[in-house]
Amino acid sequence: MMRFLITGGAGFLGSALANSLVAQEHEVRVIDDLSSGSRESLHRDIHFTRGDVNDIPKLWSLLQDIDCVYHLAARVSVAESILYPRDYNIANVGGTVSLMEAMRDAGVRRVVLASSGAVYGEQEKQPVAETVAPSPDSPYAVSKLSSEYYVHTIGKLWGIETVALRIFNAYGPGQHLPVSHAPVVPRFLKQALSGGSIVLFGSGLQTRDFVYVSDVVEALTRSATAKGVNRQVINVGSGVETNISQLVDVIEKAAGRTANRLINQEKTGGVRRLTADITLARELLGFEPQVGLLPGLQCILAEDPRFSV
Repeated sequence: MMRFLITGGAGFLGSALANSLVAQEHEVRVIDDLSSGSRESLHRDIHFTRGDVNDIPKLWSLLQDIDCVYHLAARVSVAESILYPRDYNIANVGGTVSLMEAMRDAGVRRVVLASSGAVYGEQEKQPVAETVAPSPDSPYAVSKLSSEYYVHTIGKLWGIETVALRIFNAYGPGQHLPVSHAPVVPRFLKQALSGGSIVLFGSGLQTRDFVYVSDVVEALTRSATAKGVNRQVINVGSGVETNISQLVDVIEKAAGRTANRLINQEKTGGVRRLTADITLARELLGFEPQVGLLPGLQCILAEDPRFSV
């Protein structure tokens, strides 16, 4: 049995991780400001605290006797970060530094940071490996890359084991669906099921790597105890390149209905291609994705009441 603290643990990935760890009979503490998460998504045996990761005294109390911290607390919208870069710097970068200071003071010896594949930006060679130079193209991506540097640098200075997982396009049941800047998978599913129009920006041929939530949880879980991962940056994705138009095709197949597609070429669809090279995850974590895109979408339709067919 291990003791974990998960920051942002009431969010989409955080709650899935927390519930999985409790099912394995670990002790789990969660801190979340509930700006996008839900207390109701967590198992009753999880010790929940509402709070901000910049609140160091609160972190001190939660970090006592903790074996490993998962740092998932962050603001995550690329589009929103362009409008409010200062807020993203305070929450994502400032929150990371506050956590590392509190961990140092409490004597916690390992942290797993949830970073993002967005740090890569536009890259000619695909799939992207961890050895390529990042080219972040949004304040969100910059905040994640900065967090990686802070985590590894402070960890090295104070003897804290650190690993950063660059998570690509995670999706699954329970994913947050805000009114604006919603993630692509739940947004497209909602439009397809409601008879609305799915808007494809640019050519619609830009590619992404969609990785199912349970596969991400498996990578996170393995990172807490894996050997030889200190100071490592590791991609977590499916390793499968899917263009956005193909995503709509698979959504149509999963939902059993045809979606109305609109092409908006006046607005960019983001980087042209982005897919994870997961060789390092296989080598260091024994990671192997188990859920393909079609089965993953079918699981959402079966398990998430918001998308009942």
